[in-house]
Amino acid sequence: MIYLDSSFALAYLLAEDRYPPNTLWHQPIVSSRLLECEVWTRINARRLQDSHGDAVRGLIGRIAIIEMVPPVLRRALEPFPIPVRTPDAIHLAAIEFIRSQGASVQLASYDERLVGAARLLGIAEWNEN
Repeated sequence: MIYLDSSFALAYLLAEDRYPPNTLWHQPIVSSRLLECEVWTRINARRLQDSHGDAVRGLIGRIAIIEMVPPVLRRALEPFPIPVRTPDAIHLAAIEFIRSQGASVQLASYDERLVGAARLLGIAEWNEN
């Protein structure tokens, strides 16, 4: 299972120089509800709702969403091996919640700070190749 963060989602939606390969979309993908908020916030900030709205809805629709339930939020409040930003704490807590359910999960992210914190928690990074 692949945990998608907003850096991958936005790179795909905005066709940035670095973006996920098509093989990613053939995997089971999961993310926190936070992803939806982060993606829409960036799309709205760039005033791309009209041109990209359908693509955003399509992308969000194919991702299994983990709600920000109490166990996830409780974990996000606890310390991490290194200082993390609030959104990263929520993403990492969601990944740990998924793993606590017995699922194997890899992180797909272009955010080096998030990837570094994930590594310290034993969370594997998804390999694009």
